[in-house]
Amino acid sequence: MTELIVDHVRKEFPTRGEPLVVLRDAALNLAVGENAAILGPSGSGKSTLLHIIGALDQPTSGSVTLAGQNPAKLDETQLAKFRNRHIGFVFQDHYLLPQLSVLENALIPALADGTPSAETVARAKQLLDRVGLSQRLDHRPAELSGGERQRVGIARALLLKPVLLLADEPTGNLDRTNATSVGKLLLELQQHEKNMLLVVTHSLELASMMSRRYELDDGRLKTNLKEEFSL
Repeated sequence: MTELIVDHVRKEFPTRGEPLVVLRDAALNLAVGENAAILGPSGSGKSTLLHIIGALDQPTSGSVTLAGQNPAKLDETQLAKFRNRHIGFVFQDHYLLPQLSVLENALIPALADGTPSAETVARAKQLLDRVGLSQRLDHRPAELSGGERQRVGIARALLLKPVLLLADEPTGNLDRTNATSVGKLLLELQQHEKNMLLVVTHSLELASMMSRRYELDDGRLKTNLKEEFSL
């Protein structure tokens, strides 16, 4: 079974004094078809953990295994290919390229292998239709609402059928109505695509949509949240 295994991950940063420890012995498992949320205040290490899981950073100790591979053991070329093929990212800021259309932005992950195939273009259009943007394919990001731009980001993240979708505060810049809509859309697409979804968020409403919830506190990942962390 394809799964994500985060095994005793520690992350610390050097300072002039003692090292700054951001993560202490963080561990979780996630299998295909499962979703989870990680809650915690700003500075608690949520994004750091997500970046390590997403192979954008490496742990000081411990390991991350995805689909049977430890990305920390890959060289830069292999790592870039692994990340592009296995992991989709949705960020708080959509990071759409302003000069490109909606369709072109959704196709960006495929550009690493050259010109996107007709099959890939068709998939991008299908995903954009699923997120409600089939009539906006030629629009530029400036012509879209915040919620629509985030939807393009979700379609882009799913283009290459990643086994793991990572969302870093995906509703943080949205009003409540759009935030609820985007949260439901993430879950709907995750269930349709049959991948894994891991969300880090301040939002209790978004976290409550996930089947499992964790809390990062003092660098430690707790699996049994107290009642006040549910809605």
